[in-house]
Amino acid sequence: MRLLRHLIKPLRFVIPNEIINKVHGSVRHFRICTANLRCTELELTSVRYQVKRGDYAVLSEKDVKFFKTLLSEPQHVLTDPSEIAGFNTDWLRTCRGKSQLVLKPKTTREVSEILKYCNNNNLAVTPQGGNTGLVGGSVPVFDEIVISTQLLNKIIHLDKISGSLVCQAGCVLQNLDQCLAKENLMMPLDLGAKGSCHIGGNVSTNAGGLRLLRYGSLHGSVLGVEAVLANGEVLDCLSSLRKDNTGYDLKQLFIGSEGTLGIVTAVSILCPPRPNAVNVAFLGVNNFENILETFKISKRMLGEILSAFEFMDRGSMQCVQQNLSLDIPLRDYPFYILVETSGGNGEHDQEKLLEFLDHVQNVDELVTDGILAKDLTENETIWALRERIAEGLMVDGYCYKYDISLPVVKLYSLVEDLKERLGDAVTRCVGYGHLGDGNLHLNVTSPKYDEKILGLIEPFIYEWTSQHNGSISAEHGLGFKKKDYIHFSKSPGAIDLMLKMKKLLDPKGILNPYKTLPGQ
Repeated sequence: MRLLRHLIKPLRFVIPNEIINKVHGSVRHFRICTANLRCTELELTSVRYQVKRGDYAVLSEKDVKFFKTLLSEPQHVLTDPSEIAGFNTDWLRTCRGKSQLVLKPKTTREVSEILKYCNNNNLAVTPQGGNTGLVGGSVPVFDEIVISTQLLNKIIHLDKISGSLVCQAGCVLQNLDQCLAKENLMMPLDLGAKGSCHIGGNVSTNAGGLRLLRYGSLHGSVLGVEAVLANGEVLDCLSSLRKDNTGYDLKQLFIGSEGTLGIVTAVSILCPPRPNAVNVAFLGVNNFENILETFKISKRMLGEILSAFEFMDRGSMQCVQQNLSLDIPLRDYPFYILVETSGGNGEHDQEKLLEFLDHVQNVDELVTDGILAKDLTENETIWALRERIAEGLMVDGYCYKYDISLPVVKLYSLVEDLKERLGDAVTRCVGYGHLGDGNLHLNVTSPKYDEKILGLIEPFIYEWTSQHNGSISAEHGLGFKKKDYIHFSKSPGAIDLMLKMKKLLDPKGILNPYKTLPGQ
Protein backbone atom coordinates (compact mmCIF):
# COMPACT_ATOMS: atom_id res chain seq x y z
CA MET A 1 0.00 0.00 0.00
CA ARG A 2 1.32 3.40 -0.92
CA LEU A 3 2.43 5.71 1.84
CA LEU A 4 0.58 8.87 2.71
CA ARG A 5 3.55 11.06 1.86
CA HIS A 6 3.11 10.05 -1.78
CA LEU A 7 -0.43 11.37 -1.70
CA ILE A 8 -0.79 14.31 0.64
CA LYS A 9 2.16 16.68 0.71
CA PRO A 10 3.80 17.45 3.03
CA LEU A 11 3.53 14.22 5.10
CA ARG A 12 1.84 14.72 8.45
CA PHE A 13 1.22 11.23 9.85
CA VAL A 14 1.49 12.33 13.48
CA ILE A 15 -0.07 15.32 15.17
CA PRO A 16 2.53 16.69 17.63
CA ASN A 17 1.90 15.87 21.29
CA GLU A 18 1.92 19.52 22.24
CA ILE A 19 -1.08 20.10 19.97
CA ILE A 20 -2.94 17.13 21.46
CA ASN A 21 -2.19 18.40 24.95
CA LYS A 22 -3.43 21.88 24.08
CA VAL A 23 -6.69 20.49 22.66
CA HIS A 24 -7.45 18.38 25.72
CA GLY A 25 -5.98 20.78 28.25
CA SER A 26 -7.88 23.84 27.11
CA VAL A 27 -11.20 22.67 28.55
CA ARG A 28 -10.31 24.03 31.97
CA HIS A 29 -9.15 27.31 30.44
CA PHE A 30 -12.49 27.75 28.69
CA ARG A 31 -14.45 27.07 31.84
CA ILE A 32 -12.53 29.79 33.61
CA CYS A 33 -13.43 32.23 30.84
CA THR A 34 -17.08 31.17 31.02
CA ALA A 35 -17.13 31.56 34.78
CA ASN A 36 -15.94 35.13 34.40
CA LEU A 37 -18.76 35.83 31.94
CA ARG A 38 -21.32 34.44 34.38
CA CYS A 39 -20.43 37.00 37.03
CA THR A 40 -22.65 39.51 35.23
CA GLU A 41 -26.34 38.72 35.66
CA LEU A 42 -28.09 38.15 32.38
CA GLU A 43 -31.04 40.35 31.47
CA LEU A 44 -34.40 38.58 31.64
CA THR A 45 -35.69 37.30 28.30
CA SER A 46 -39.08 38.89 28.94
CA VAL A 47 -37.41 42.29 29.43
CA ARG A 48 -34.88 42.12 26.60
CA TYR A 49 -37.47 41.01 24.04
CA GLN A 50 -40.46 42.83 25.59
CA VAL A 51 -42.66 39.76 25.89
CA LYS A 52 -46.14 39.93 27.39
CA ARG A 53 -46.92 37.22 29.94
CA GLY A 54 -49.71 34.81 29.05
CA ASP A 55 -52.84 34.48 31.16
CA TYR A 56 -51.47 31.73 33.38
CA ALA A 57 -51.85 31.20 37.10
CA VAL A 58 -49.09 32.21 39.51
CA LEU A 59 -47.42 29.49 41.54
CA SER A 60 -48.74 29.25 45.13
CA GLU A 61 -47.64 27.49 48.31
CA LYS A 62 -50.54 25.11 47.79
CA ASP A 63 -49.11 24.11 44.42
CA VAL A 64 -45.62 23.53 45.85
CA LYS A 65 -47.09 21.44 48.65
CA PHE A 66 -48.90 19.23 46.13
CA PHE A 67 -45.72 18.59 44.14
CA LYS A 68 -43.70 17.81 47.27
CA THR A 69 -46.32 15.24 48.24
CA LEU A 70 -46.40 13.76 44.74
CA LEU A 71 -42.63 13.43 44.28
CA SER A 72 -41.99 12.58 47.96
CA GLU A 73 -38.19 13.05 47.92
CA PRO A 74 -37.13 16.64 48.76
CA GLN A 75 -34.32 16.73 46.20
CA HIS A 76 -36.87 16.14 43.42
CA VAL A 77 -38.57 19.50 44.13
CA LEU A 78 -36.28 22.53 43.92
CA THR A 79 -37.33 25.94 45.24
CA ASP A 80 -34.00 27.44 46.34
CA PRO A 81 -33.10 30.26 43.89
CA SER A 82 -29.42 29.21 43.92
CA GLU A 83 -30.36 25.67 42.85
CA ILE A 84 -32.83 26.88 40.22
CA ALA A 85 -30.53 29.45 38.58
CA GLY A 86 -28.94 26.99 36.15
CA PHE A 87 -32.35 25.79 34.97
CA ASN A 88 -33.41 29.37 34.22
CA THR A 89 -30.48 30.21 31.93
CA ASP A 90 -29.56 28.67 28.60
CA TRP A 91 -26.07 27.39 27.79
CA LEU A 92 -25.30 30.32 25.50
CA ARG A 93 -26.34 32.82 28.20
CA THR A 94 -28.69 34.60 25.83
CA CYS A 95 -32.00 33.71 27.52
CA ARG A 96 -33.03 33.80 31.18
CA GLY A 97 -36.36 33.11 32.84
CA LYS A 98 -37.49 33.43 36.45
CA SER A 99 -39.00 30.07 37.34
CA GLN A 100 -39.49 29.51 41.06
CA LEU A 101 -39.89 25.75 40.86
CA VAL A 102 -38.04 22.82 39.25
CA LEU A 103 -39.57 19.35 39.32
CA LYS A 104 -37.56 16.15 38.74
CA PRO A 105 -39.91 13.21 38.12
CA LYS A 106 -38.49 9.68 37.86
CA THR A 107 -41.41 7.96 36.15
CA THR A 108 -43.90 8.57 33.37
CA ARG A 109 -46.69 8.36 35.95
CA GLU A 110 -45.17 11.26 37.88
CA VAL A 111 -44.92 13.35 34.70
CA SER A 112 -48.55 12.50 33.99
CA GLU A 113 -49.70 13.60 37.46
CA ILE A 114 -47.67 16.82 37.21
CA LEU A 115 -49.20 17.79 33.87
CA LYS A 116 -52.71 16.82 34.93
CA TYR A 117 -52.41 19.14 37.93
CA CYS A 118 -50.83 21.97 35.94
CA ASN A 119 -53.46 21.75 33.21
CA ASN A 120 -56.31 21.80 35.75
CA ASN A 121 -54.77 24.78 37.53
CA ASN A 122 -53.59 26.68 34.43
CA LEU A 123 -49.90 26.54 35.36
CA ALA A 124 -47.47 26.83 32.45
CA VAL A 125 -44.52 24.42 32.22
CA THR A 126 -41.17 24.23 30.42
CA PRO A 127 -39.79 20.74 29.71
CA GLN A 128 -36.00 20.61 30.01
CA GLY A 129 -33.43 17.94 29.24
CA GLY A 130 -29.70 18.70 29.25
CA ASN A 131 -30.38 22.40 28.55
CA THR A 132 -27.97 22.45 25.59
CA GLY A 133 -30.41 24.06 23.14
CA LEU A 134 -29.31 27.07 21.13
CA VAL A 135 -32.58 28.90 20.43
CA GLY A 136 -33.98 29.46 23.93
CA GLY A 137 -36.44 26.58 23.72
CA SER A 138 -35.43 24.79 26.92
CA VAL A 139 -35.63 27.60 29.49
CA PRO A 140 -38.60 29.58 30.86
CA VAL A 141 -39.49 32.99 29.51
CA PHE A 142 -41.36 33.99 32.66
CA ASP A 143 -42.12 31.86 35.74
CA GLU A 144 -43.06 28.59 34.05
CA ILE A 145 -42.49 25.46 36.13
CA VAL A 146 -39.44 23.59 34.84
CA ILE A 147 -39.99 19.84 34.42
CA SER A 148 -36.51 18.34 34.24
CA THR A 149 -35.94 14.88 32.74
CA GLN A 150 -32.64 14.39 34.59
CA LEU A 151 -33.97 11.46 36.65
CA LEU A 152 -35.75 9.76 33.74
CA ASN A 153 -32.46 8.05 32.96
CA LYS A 154 -33.12 4.31 32.78
CA ILE A 155 -32.38 2.00 29.86
CA ILE A 156 -35.50 -0.13 29.47
CA HIS A 157 -34.50 -2.69 26.85
CA LEU A 158 -31.91 -3.39 24.16
CA ASP A 159 -32.56 -5.89 21.37
CA LYS A 160 -29.03 -6.95 20.43
CA ILE A 161 -30.18 -8.57 17.20
CA SER A 162 -32.33 -5.82 15.69
CA GLY A 163 -30.39 -3.00 17.36
CA SER A 164 -33.50 -1.35 18.82
CA LEU A 165 -32.94 0.51 22.09
CA VAL A 166 -35.76 1.58 24.42
CA CYS A 167 -34.86 4.09 27.13
CA GLN A 168 -36.24 6.94 29.20
CA ALA A 169 -35.97 10.46 27.84
CA GLY A 170 -33.38 11.70 30.34
CA CYS A 171 -30.60 9.34 29.28
CA VAL A 172 -27.49 11.30 28.26
CA LEU A 173 -26.53 10.68 24.63
CA GLN A 174 -22.89 9.86 25.37
CA ASN A 175 -23.85 7.43 28.15
CA LEU A 176 -26.15 5.58 25.76
CA ASP A 177 -23.42 5.38 23.15
CA GLN A 178 -20.94 4.00 25.68
CA CYS A 179 -23.45 1.38 26.78
CA LEU A 180 -24.12 0.36 23.18
CA ALA A 181 -20.39 0.09 22.48
CA LYS A 182 -20.29 -3.02 24.68
CA GLU A 183 -22.60 -4.68 22.15
CA ASN A 184 -20.76 -3.27 19.09
CA LEU A 185 -23.64 -0.86 18.41
CA MET A 186 -23.79 2.94 18.38
CA MET A 187 -26.25 5.80 18.58
CA PRO A 188 -27.26 7.05 15.11
CA LEU A 189 -26.52 10.67 16.01
CA ASP A 190 -23.48 12.44 17.41
CA LEU A 191 -23.43 16.02 18.70
CA GLY A 192 -20.85 18.32 20.20
CA ALA A 193 -23.05 18.41 23.33
CA LYS A 194 -23.24 14.61 23.60
CA GLY A 195 -21.85 14.63 27.14
CA SER A 196 -24.79 16.70 28.41
CA CYS A 197 -27.76 16.47 26.03
CA HIS A 198 -30.62 14.06 26.69
CA ILE A 199 -32.09 11.72 24.10
CA GLY A 200 -35.58 13.10 24.82
CA GLY A 201 -34.35 16.60 24.03
CA ASN A 202 -32.61 15.31 20.89
CA VAL A 203 -35.89 13.81 19.71
CA SER A 204 -37.98 16.83 20.72
CA THR A 205 -35.74 19.15 18.70
CA ASN A 206 -35.04 16.65 15.89
CA ALA A 207 -31.32 17.15 16.48
CA GLY A 208 -29.14 16.51 13.42
CA GLY A 209 -25.50 16.42 14.32
CA LEU A 210 -22.24 15.38 12.78
CA ARG A 211 -23.17 12.13 11.06
CA LEU A 212 -26.60 12.75 9.59
CA LEU A 213 -24.92 12.31 6.19
CA ARG A 214 -24.42 8.62 7.02
CA TYR A 215 -27.27 7.68 9.34
CA GLY A 216 -30.08 10.07 8.41
CA SER A 217 -32.37 12.14 10.66
CA LEU A 218 -34.26 11.09 13.76
CA HIS A 219 -37.46 11.05 11.74
CA GLY A 220 -36.05 7.85 10.26
CA SER A 221 -34.17 6.26 13.17
CA VAL A 222 -36.74 6.82 15.94
CA LEU A 223 -39.02 3.77 16.00
CA GLY A 224 -41.40 4.97 18.69
CA VAL A 225 -42.01 7.43 21.53
CA GLU A 226 -43.94 7.61 24.74
CA ALA A 227 -45.25 11.10 25.44
CA VAL A 228 -47.44 12.75 28.05
CA LEU A 229 -50.03 15.21 26.72
CA ALA A 230 -50.97 18.49 28.37
CA ASN A 231 -53.94 16.95 30.22
CA GLY A 232 -51.76 14.17 31.67
CA GLU A 233 -52.82 11.47 29.22
CA VAL A 234 -49.99 9.06 28.39
CA LEU A 235 -49.67 8.37 24.67
CA ASP A 236 -47.97 5.01 24.16
CA CYS A 237 -46.40 4.81 20.68
CA LEU A 238 -43.29 3.05 21.99
CA SER A 239 -43.08 0.46 19.23
CA SER A 240 -39.74 -1.15 18.33
CA LEU A 241 -40.94 -2.34 14.95
CA ARG A 242 -39.21 -1.05 11.83
CA LYS A 243 -42.43 -1.46 9.85
CA ASP A 244 -45.85 -0.49 11.19
CA ASN A 245 -48.27 0.89 8.62
CA THR A 246 -51.38 1.11 10.81
CA GLY A 247 -52.96 4.56 10.77
CA TYR A 248 -51.20 7.87 11.30
CA ASP A 249 -47.56 7.82 12.39
CA LEU A 250 -48.20 9.82 15.56
CA LYS A 251 -44.65 9.62 16.88
CA GLN A 252 -43.59 12.06 14.16
CA LEU A 253 -45.66 14.80 15.86
CA PHE A 254 -43.29 14.77 18.81
CA ILE A 255 -40.04 14.69 16.81
CA GLY A 256 -39.09 18.34 16.42
CA SER A 257 -42.11 19.89 18.16
CA GLU A 258 -39.90 21.09 21.04
CA GLY A 259 -42.16 19.99 23.88
CA THR A 260 -45.10 22.10 22.71
CA LEU A 261 -47.41 19.15 21.95
CA GLY A 262 -46.37 16.79 24.73
CA ILE A 263 -43.43 15.80 26.90
CA VAL A 264 -41.45 12.84 25.55
CA THR A 265 -40.77 10.42 28.43
CA ALA A 266 -39.34 7.42 26.56
CA VAL A 267 -37.84 6.67 23.16
CA SER A 268 -37.34 3.61 20.97
CA ILE A 269 -34.50 4.12 18.51
CA LEU A 270 -32.71 2.00 15.93
CA CYS A 271 -28.97 1.75 16.58
CA PRO A 272 -26.58 0.83 13.74
CA PRO A 273 -23.55 -1.48 14.08
CA ARG A 274 -20.45 0.20 15.44
CA PRO A 275 -17.73 0.53 12.75
CA ASN A 276 -14.54 -1.47 13.22
CA ALA A 277 -12.41 1.20 11.57
CA VAL A 278 -12.66 5.01 11.60
CA ASN A 279 -10.36 7.30 9.61
CA VAL A 280 -10.23 11.08 9.81
CA ALA A 281 -8.50 13.47 7.39
CA PHE A 282 -8.08 17.23 7.83
CA LEU A 283 -7.52 19.20 4.63
CA GLY A 284 -6.61 22.74 3.61
CA VAL A 285 -8.48 24.30 0.66
CA ASN A 286 -8.10 27.65 -1.11
CA ASN A 287 -11.73 28.38 -2.02
CA PHE A 288 -15.28 27.21 -1.37
CA GLU A 289 -15.78 25.99 -4.94
CA ASN A 290 -13.00 23.45 -4.34
CA ILE A 291 -14.83 22.23 -1.24
CA LEU A 292 -17.94 21.55 -3.30
CA GLU A 293 -15.97 19.61 -5.91
CA THR A 294 -14.15 17.65 -3.23
CA PHE A 295 -17.47 16.71 -1.65
CA LYS A 296 -18.84 15.59 -5.01
CA ILE A 297 -15.81 13.34 -5.54
CA SER A 298 -15.96 12.01 -1.96
CA LYS A 299 -19.49 10.71 -2.50
CA ARG A 300 -18.37 8.86 -5.62
CA MET A 301 -15.06 7.48 -4.37
CA LEU A 302 -15.83 6.84 -0.69
CA GLY A 303 -19.47 5.84 -1.09
CA GLU A 304 -20.76 3.66 1.71
CA ILE A 305 -17.90 4.42 4.15
CA LEU A 306 -18.27 8.23 4.08
CA SER A 307 -19.67 9.19 7.51
CA ALA A 308 -18.94 12.92 7.83
CA PHE A 309 -17.94 15.83 5.64
CA GLU A 310 -17.50 19.07 7.58
CA PHE A 311 -16.17 22.44 6.49
CA MET A 312 -14.75 25.34 8.51
CA ASP A 313 -13.69 28.78 7.32
CA ARG A 314 -10.52 30.59 8.33
CA GLY A 315 -12.34 32.74 10.90
CA SER A 316 -13.73 29.77 12.83
CA MET A 317 -10.29 28.17 13.07
CA GLN A 318 -8.73 31.47 14.14
CA CYS A 319 -11.37 31.59 16.87
CA VAL A 320 -10.34 28.27 18.47
CA GLN A 321 -6.69 29.28 18.14
CA GLN A 322 -7.14 32.66 19.82
CA ASN A 323 -9.82 31.85 22.39
CA LEU A 324 -9.09 28.22 23.31
CA SER A 325 -5.34 28.11 22.59
CA LEU A 326 -5.74 25.23 20.14
CA ASP A 327 -3.23 24.78 17.34
CA ILE A 328 -4.24 24.01 13.77
CA PRO A 329 -1.98 21.25 12.36
CA LEU A 330 -1.90 22.93 8.91
CA ARG A 331 -0.76 26.32 7.77
CA ASP A 332 -3.28 29.11 7.22
CA TYR A 333 -5.95 28.44 4.54
CA PRO A 334 -9.21 30.18 3.63
CA PHE A 335 -11.10 26.91 4.26
CA TYR A 336 -10.64 23.53 5.92
CA ILE A 337 -12.38 20.20 5.43
CA LEU A 338 -12.82 17.33 7.88
CA VAL A 339 -13.56 14.00 6.18
CA GLU A 340 -14.43 10.89 8.18
CA THR A 341 -14.89 7.33 6.96
CA SER A 342 -16.36 4.47 8.99
CA GLY A 343 -16.49 0.83 7.98
CA GLY A 344 -15.85 -2.78 8.77
CA ASN A 345 -12.45 -3.32 7.14
CA GLY A 346 -9.65 -0.97 8.17
CA GLU A 347 -7.26 -1.83 5.36
CA HIS A 348 -9.98 -1.56 2.71
CA ASP A 349 -11.29 1.73 4.10
CA GLN A 350 -7.87 3.35 4.34
CA GLU A 351 -7.00 2.30 0.81
CA LYS A 352 -10.18 3.94 -0.48
CA LEU A 353 -9.47 7.08 1.53
CA LEU A 354 -5.88 7.29 0.30
CA GLU A 355 -7.01 6.93 -3.30
CA PHE A 356 -9.54 9.70 -2.74
CA LEU A 357 -6.89 11.97 -1.18
CA ASP A 358 -4.51 11.26 -4.05
CA HIS A 359 -7.20 12.17 -6.55
CA VAL A 360 -8.31 15.47 -4.96
CA GLN A 361 -4.72 16.65 -4.48
CA ASN A 362 -2.74 15.32 -7.40
CA VAL A 363 -5.32 14.77 -10.15
CA ASP A 364 -7.93 17.51 -9.70
CA GLU A 365 -5.67 19.75 -7.53
CA LEU A 366 -8.57 20.73 -5.26
CA VAL A 367 -6.79 20.17 -1.94
CA THR A 368 -3.51 21.93 -1.15
CA ASP A 369 -2.44 20.31 2.11
CA GLY A 370 -3.69 17.75 4.62
CA ILE A 371 -3.12 15.27 7.41
CA LEU A 372 -4.47 11.81 8.10
CA ALA A 373 -4.88 10.82 11.75
CA LYS A 374 -3.19 7.53 12.64
CA ASP A 375 -5.17 6.50 15.75
CA LEU A 376 -8.22 7.25 17.91
CA THR A 377 -6.47 9.96 19.91
CA GLU A 378 -5.59 11.88 16.78
CA ASN A 379 -9.11 11.37 15.44
CA GLU A 380 -10.47 13.03 18.57
CA THR A 381 -7.88 15.80 18.37
CA ILE A 382 -8.95 16.72 14.85
CA TRP A 383 -12.65 16.48 15.70
CA ALA A 384 -12.10 18.80 18.68
CA LEU A 385 -11.08 21.57 16.27
CA ARG A 386 -14.53 21.35 14.71
CA GLU A 387 -16.66 20.52 17.73
CA ARG A 388 -15.28 23.23 20.01
CA ILE A 389 -15.84 26.20 17.72
CA ALA A 390 -19.06 27.02 19.61
CA GLU A 391 -17.09 27.21 22.87
CA GLY A 392 -14.50 29.49 21.36
CA LEU A 393 -17.14 31.87 20.03
CA MET A 394 -18.67 32.30 23.49
CA VAL A 395 -15.39 33.69 24.81
CA ASP A 396 -15.82 36.73 22.52
CA GLY A 397 -18.79 37.83 24.65
CA TYR A 398 -22.20 37.57 22.95
CA CYS A 399 -22.88 35.17 20.08
CA TYR A 400 -25.65 35.70 17.50
CA LYS A 401 -26.13 32.10 16.38
CA TYR A 402 -27.82 30.92 13.18
CA ASP A 403 -28.47 27.43 11.90
CA ILE A 404 -29.37 27.60 8.21
CA SER A 405 -30.12 24.96 5.58
CA LEU A 406 -29.37 25.93 1.98
CA PRO A 407 -28.58 24.38 -1.39
CA VAL A 408 -24.88 23.55 -0.98
CA VAL A 409 -23.80 25.77 -3.88
CA LYS A 410 -25.16 28.79 -1.95
CA LEU A 411 -23.99 27.71 1.49
CA TYR A 412 -21.12 30.16 1.96
CA SER A 413 -22.52 33.04 -0.11
CA LEU A 414 -24.67 34.04 2.86
CA VAL A 415 -21.60 34.35 5.08
CA GLU A 416 -19.87 36.56 2.52
CA ASP A 417 -22.91 38.83 2.10
CA LEU A 418 -23.40 39.15 5.85
CA LYS A 419 -19.71 39.95 6.40
CA GLU A 420 -19.98 42.77 3.90
CA ARG A 421 -23.16 44.04 5.55
CA LEU A 422 -21.72 44.03 9.09
CA GLY A 423 -18.25 45.39 8.30
CA ASP A 424 -16.27 46.32 11.41
CA ALA A 425 -19.31 46.48 13.69
CA VAL A 426 -18.71 42.96 15.06
CA THR A 427 -15.84 40.92 16.48
CA ARG A 428 -16.29 37.97 14.11
CA CYS A 429 -18.57 36.64 11.42
CA VAL A 430 -17.76 33.00 10.71
CA GLY A 431 -19.27 30.05 8.89
CA TYR A 432 -18.82 26.31 9.33
CA GLY A 433 -21.02 23.24 9.33
CA HIS A 434 -22.23 19.99 7.85
CA LEU A 435 -21.62 20.40 4.15
CA GLY A 436 -22.79 16.83 3.58
CA ASP A 437 -26.39 17.80 4.39
CA GLY A 438 -26.33 21.48 3.42
CA ASN A 439 -26.28 22.83 6.99
CA LEU A 440 -24.51 26.13 7.68
CA HIS A 441 -23.71 27.34 11.19
CA LEU A 442 -23.34 31.09 10.80
CA ASN A 443 -22.12 32.91 13.91
CA VAL A 444 -21.56 36.58 14.69
CA THR A 445 -19.93 37.76 17.91
CA SER A 446 -19.61 41.06 19.74
CA PRO A 447 -18.40 42.02 23.25
CA LYS A 448 -22.01 42.23 24.49
CA TYR A 449 -25.57 42.05 23.21
CA ASP A 450 -26.28 44.96 20.86
CA GLU A 451 -29.72 45.64 19.38
CA LYS A 452 -28.16 47.57 16.49
CA ILE A 453 -26.11 44.54 15.47
CA LEU A 454 -29.17 42.30 15.81
CA GLY A 455 -31.05 44.73 13.58
CA LEU A 456 -28.38 44.40 10.91
CA ILE A 457 -28.59 40.60 11.04
CA GLU A 458 -32.34 40.05 11.37
CA PRO A 459 -34.50 39.82 9.35
CA PHE A 460 -31.85 40.12 6.60
CA ILE A 461 -30.50 36.62 7.23
CA TYR A 462 -33.98 35.07 7.10
CA GLU A 463 -35.00 36.99 3.99
CA TRP A 464 -31.80 35.94 2.22
CA THR A 465 -32.35 32.30 3.20
CA SER A 466 -35.95 32.33 1.99
CA GLN A 467 -35.00 33.93 -1.33
CA HIS A 468 -32.51 31.10 -1.93
CA ASN A 469 -34.98 28.30 -1.06
CA GLY A 470 -33.44 27.49 2.31
CA SER A 471 -34.70 26.86 5.83
CA ILE A 472 -34.14 29.24 8.75
CA SER A 473 -33.55 26.26 11.05
CA ALA A 474 -31.71 23.19 9.85
CA GLU A 475 -31.35 21.32 13.15
CA HIS A 476 -31.57 23.63 16.19
CA GLY A 477 -35.33 24.17 16.05
CA LEU A 478 -37.24 27.45 16.39
CA GLY A 479 -37.50 27.72 20.17
CA PHE A 480 -38.08 31.22 21.48
CA LYS A 481 -35.71 33.11 19.21
CA LYS A 482 -36.96 32.05 15.78
CA LYS A 483 -40.67 31.34 16.27
CA ASP A 484 -41.81 34.63 14.73
CA TYR A 485 -39.76 33.98 11.57
CA ILE A 486 -41.29 30.62 10.69
CA HIS A 487 -43.13 32.20 7.74
CA PHE A 488 -39.80 32.51 5.93
CA SER A 489 -39.73 28.70 5.69
CA LYS A 490 -43.34 27.54 5.92
CA SER A 491 -46.49 28.48 3.98
CA PRO A 492 -49.47 30.20 5.68
CA GLY A 493 -51.48 27.00 5.26
CA ALA A 494 -48.81 24.90 6.97
CA ILE A 495 -48.52 27.36 9.88
CA ASP A 496 -52.30 27.46 10.29
CA LEU A 497 -52.46 23.66 10.50
CA MET A 498 -49.67 23.64 13.10
CA LEU A 499 -51.59 26.15 15.23
CA LYS A 500 -54.73 23.98 15.00
CA MET A 501 -52.74 20.93 16.11
CA LYS A 502 -51.36 22.88 19.06
CA LYS A 503 -54.88 23.99 20.04
CA LEU A 504 -56.18 20.42 19.78
CA LEU A 505 -53.46 18.79 21.89
CA ASP A 506 -52.85 21.67 24.33
CA PRO A 507 -56.02 23.81 24.48
CA LYS A 508 -54.79 25.95 27.40
CA GLY A 509 -51.31 26.41 25.91
CA ILE A 510 -49.48 25.34 29.07
CA LEU A 511 -46.74 23.33 27.27
CA ASN A 512 -43.61 25.38 26.64
CA PRO A 513 -45.43 28.66 25.92
CA TYR A 514 -43.83 31.45 23.84
CA LYS A 515 -41.96 28.85 21.76
CA THR A 516 -41.94 27.29 18.26
CA LEU A 517 -45.10 28.86 16.77
CA PRO A 518 -45.90 32.56 16.16
CA GLY A 519 -48.21 34.22 18.64
CA GLN A 520 -47.64 31.58 21.30
